[in-house]
Amino acid sequence: MAESLDLLDRVGAVDADDRVARIQREWARERPDVDVRPQGVIGRLHRLGARLTEELCVVYRKYGLGEGDFDVLASLRRAGAPYERAPGELAEHTMVTTGAMTKRVDRLEQAGLVSRRVSESDGRGRVVALTPPGRALIDRAFSEHMANERRLLDALTDEEADQLEFILTKWLAATEGASD
Repeated sequence: MAESLDLLDRVGAVDADDRVARIQREWARERPDVDVRPQGVIGRLHRLGARLTEELCVVYRKYGLGEGDFDVLASLRRAGAPYERAPGELAEHTMVTTGAMTKRVDRLEQAGLVSRRVSESDGRGRVVALTPPGRALIDRAFSEHMANERRLLDALTDEEADQLEFILTKWLAATEGASD
């Protein structure tokens, strides 16, 4: 337990007003029999994830998009010319259900950013494609999105960002499985 408190002191030196460290100290005082170190990682990731989502959505909103809309347009753009995917493939690439994907595509189609058509390879299937205005919008939004992500990562050195990416990749593979 002494090593847990030592870690809390080191974290506190980084940010003396860190909410997670305060919570950990309180639990360490009240329940010294429980290792509260996991709370330091999980609690901070949870708070950071929420904060990052807020910061990323600022750019999406600037372009009239929600987070899901941006994901759909980005998935289509990443597909390469002719910038289209089947709805099921889109759902897989954006990790949402096909029902949620239908609603997103409906909104984007009404906005003139995507179109639907019958698949040439499967007459029963449909294809969702970027329209020229959709491609222009996602290209502008993506450039600003990446600049925003760079700004958010600027709090870390390149070496720290590389280490964090490695750790998160390893951890994600252990929790999701290597099938991604």
